[in-house]
Amino acid sequence: MATVEIEYCVPCGFLSRAIDIQRALLTTFGEQLEAVTLRTGSDGVFVVRCDGDVVFDKSADGYDVDDIVRKVRTQL
Repeated sequence: MATVEIEYCVPCGFLSRAIDIQRALLTTFGEQLEAVTLRTGSDGVFVVRCDGDVVFDKSADGYDVDDIVRKVRTQL
């Protein structure tokens, strides 16, 4: 089973985005995931990792929940 980590910038107010992604992943993949964890960060960080591999990085990708779900699906 895979684990997903969502690291988000607290001062930037990215918590709601992180929760949206967490909810979408748990709804879509449910029992296929061991955990979807939120990790606090700073300096504008917003990164989604699946089993340690970066599947989304705000600095390189446009924010789209559906696209992030598709990228996690390819990792599973």
